[in-house]
Amino acid sequence: MRDIKNVLVVGAGLMGKNIAFVMTANPALNVTVTDVAEVDVRAGIIENCRQLVERGVITGAELDSRLERITFTTDKSGACYENADLVIEAVFEDMELKRTTFAALEEQCPPDAIFCTNTSVMSPTEISARLIHRGRFAGTHFWNPAHLIPLVEVVKSDATTDETAQAVMELLKSAGKVPVLCKRDVPGFIANRMQHALWREAVSIVENGIADAETVDMAVRYSFGLRLPQLGPLENVDMVGTDLTYSIHEYILPHLESSGSPSPLLKSLRDAGDLGFKTGKGFRTWTPEESERCKEELYSYLIRALYGK
Repeated sequence: MRDIKNVLVVGAGLMGKNIAFVMTANPALNVTVTDVAEVDVRAGIIENCRQLVERGVITGAELDSRLERITFTTDKSGACYENADLVIEAVFEDMELKRTTFAALEEQCPPDAIFCTNTSVMSPTEISARLIHRGRFAGTHFWNPAHLIPLVEVVKSDATTDETAQAVMELLKSAGKVPVLCKRDVPGFIANRMQHALWREAVSIVENGIADAETVDMAVRYSFGLRLPQLGPLENVDMVGTDLTYSIHEYILPHLESSGSPSPLLKSLRDAGDLGFKTGKGFRTWTPEESERCKEELYSYLIRALYGK
């Protein structure tokens, strides 16, 4: 497998821009971003990294230096495709669009270039089903905001070779990320399966009148949520004991939400147009200022937690 020096990011939306910036943490990499429309990738990255510069995590000079290794183009062919060692697709979450994108890439890129799809839910096996060289294809689920959240889930399809998975893991480590290997292509991969199990129970608690939405969020923030960054769930099981955990599960699991369908309450909010931050109302009401403050505080919290700034 070739040395990876040239990275092509396909799709210049929020995830694509941030993924491109992440890759420049490895000074040996040159990154090209491509999109069907003109996008000011530089301005987008500068805004996304504003708090990193303001808090002294990186300097303005460092940001400029990394931006110099990012090129943007709307060209659908050329050297950035022919010389690509690794391609990260970050287009919309649409199966046919992703398949069409990779079909075109397979015609333009070297046969040993590694192909990665950034998707949080879609099957890498399905996305790559029509490709010829399927062994060099893997899922790479970057978490939003990609320039701050360390985790990237590397997901093997039914055809991904061990060599491909290992090469992607090593590259991500070289860019400062924390890659984890999802050995089987299952819906939700690893972290989203756990996250949405929690969300399902949280929605159910509100739906059944046990507590309101604000109380549910507070209960998470000020209890187990505080220790999760330090103590993972299975570490916690071992800490309290598998015997005690078994006893607790024997009692509580029959009472937990186990529906295989989305909550009727969630459906009613969606159908009423109460879409959360987008519309100013979801489980709670939000002014534009509150929505923006929530996002700013998230970035601020992540920077403090990761960098102590």
